Amino acid sequence: MSQQDYALPPGTHTVVMGIGDPNGIMRGKRFPASHWDTICAGGNAMSIATFAIDMTCDVWDTPYVNFDNGYPDMHVFPITKPVAMPWEPGVAICFGRAQGPDHQPIPIDPRGALVRQVERAAAMGYSVRVGTELEFYLLDPETNRPRDQGINVYGLERAAELEHVLGPIRQQINECGIPIEQSNPEYAAGQVEVNIRFDEALLAADRVVMFRSLVRQLAFAHGYRATFMPKPFYEESGSGFHTHYSLWKDAKNAFSDGGKLNALGRSYLAGLQKRMAETAICGSPTPNGFRRRKPYTFCPVNTAWGIDNRTVGLRVLEGSDSAVRVEKRDAGADANPYYLLAVEIAAGLDGIEQGLEPGPMTRGNAYEDTEAEPIPTDAQTAVQLARGSDWMKDVMGADAYEICMQQAEREIEFMAAQVTPVETQRYLTNI
Repeated sequence: MSQQDYALPPGTHTVVMGIGDPNGIMRGKRFPASHWDTICAGGNAMSIATFAIDMTCDVWDTPYVNFDNGYPDMHVFPITKPVAMPWEPGVAICFGRAQGPDHQPIPIDPRGALVRQVERAAAMGYSVRVGTELEFYLLDPETNRPRDQGINVYGLERAAELEHVLGPIRQQINECGIPIEQSNPEYAAGQVEVNIRFDEALLAADRVVMFRSLVRQLAFAHGYRATFMPKPFYEESGSGFHTHYSLWKDAKNAFSDGGKLNALGRSYLAGLQKRMAETAICGSPTPNGFRRRKPYTFCPVNTAWGIDNRTVGLRVLEGSDSAVRVEKRDAGADANPYYLLAVEIAAGLDGIEQGLEPGPMTRGNAYEDTEAEPIPTDAQTAVQLARGSDWMKDVMGADAYEICMQQAEREIEFMAAQVTPVETQRYLTNI
């Protein structure tokens, strides 16, 4: 794209540009519009440590960026046209890409892992299209609890009660260039789901990063705190991040045979099934994420697959040719979309290249399927499996993989070192 393609909307005085960090959190800067041409031409300096921080912005020495090399800069350039933010007059937002002083991609940029798999699919003659479903909670910012009560999933009355905040989320995020298909109350008080229309994989991942940031901003503007924490309340439903896959060739869904999943789609599914356990940490990067991976919670605990079955890990959807797809259901709402999509696409493409076939289809309750391979339900097991996966290291890149593993291990250690209020209440006066 030329610099003209990044022209600002009329009346813009401030531009927001960000990228996705190791946790898929959008981080960046705000610029006066008068400086925008300079940013487009030469980029904006940010520390490479942006790709080596945890969700609290804590840094630690990593092989690629550390105190010995001084946490050097990278430069961020726009890759999308700035669009006006409806709730901030005069402010426009766009997504960026990072490169080093050598004008090459940053090896620890999570986006790079997905870029490689998209390019791999293109070399095979396919474009990968992904639909994303994200659940999150809308909470009172003072109490960090829902303002409503009870489960009212799909309830139109509950939807109307939340329309003052969900309406702007749908409409104004859509105006920011992220096509929203629908929203609905989910399976807990305060929990909602918003679906983004499927599109090319890299664009879909970029949109997830920006979507989560915009949801939090809009929620704040309307007096709520939005959280994509996978399990904010142990007794309530967890928040998931479901991914829907199809491969396209010559403007046709390559997974469809008369509206049914064909051999190519089954091989892709089989690839997902093969790598589902060892890549679980990409879908649940913190111990909290594994609190939602329990039986009978609509979150899968094994690699079972089935047709339109919400108890399985891999759900096949059939119908019209364009609708045929494979849904993977185990990831939490906090997952980094670049790593998640990269390992899932890599696994699916492997399945195609190797001509894999999935295991027997589950027709009933997958939680009682003893034949399907279990997937981790705790972070320690997930890290152990990932640490033993040279395949996953190759997909993510050695340096990015190491940062991902180190952060997961740090989170496990941090949580293990806590004495929780529940423990104190239960044991202090009774033992």
